[in-house]
Amino acid sequence: MSILLGAVLLVGVVLSGFRVVQEFERIVVFRLGRLEGVQGPGLCYVIPFLDRVVRVDLRTVNIELPVQEVVTRDNVTIKVTAVVYYRFVAPELDVTRVLDGHLATVQLAQTTLRNVLGQSALDEVLSSRDALNDRLQRMLDEQTEPWGVKVSGVALKDLELPVATQRAVARQAEAEREKRAKVLH
Repeated sequence: MSILLGAVLLVGVVLSGFRVVQEFERIVVFRLGRLEGVQGPGLCYVIPFLDRVVRVDLRTVNIELPVQEVVTRDNVTIKVTAVVYYRFVAPELDVTRVLDGHLATVQLAQTTLRNVLGQSALDEVLSSRDALNDRLQRMLDEQTEPWGVKVSGVALKDLELPVATQRAVARQAEAEREKRAKVLH
């Protein structure tokens, strides 16, 4: 009876090492604290009680950054929201090089957004969003590469100007129109 119970327990322990890994994820295996490798997708086997498994999702993540108040180069305060698209391309780097890849990427995106827009004039922010998006994406991608993160896109989503600034911009545009009208006359 005890031999049968021991055999059933042994079979249970051996079978508990099988893992099913989805197509969109990988598992990073640590054996006794050392990085053993990346496995998946499909049916994988890990040694019970010796291996520790960390699952990493490889799908693209889109994160809307919270509203950031930024002072532009010409001392205008604007509120900006942006969306960042990224994915993990090297699961072993994500697990071994950074504590929380998602949080680190979001915080880096926030500070990079404030820095880039802080170096830009208001006219540049309003007129050349595509160039700013590309610049932000390149900068983030370079900084997150050691973590195994690929930033595929950044989009400035919403831009809010103070009411006084809106009035000043409207007055400036009206003055430009009047100037053109006088030249044409």
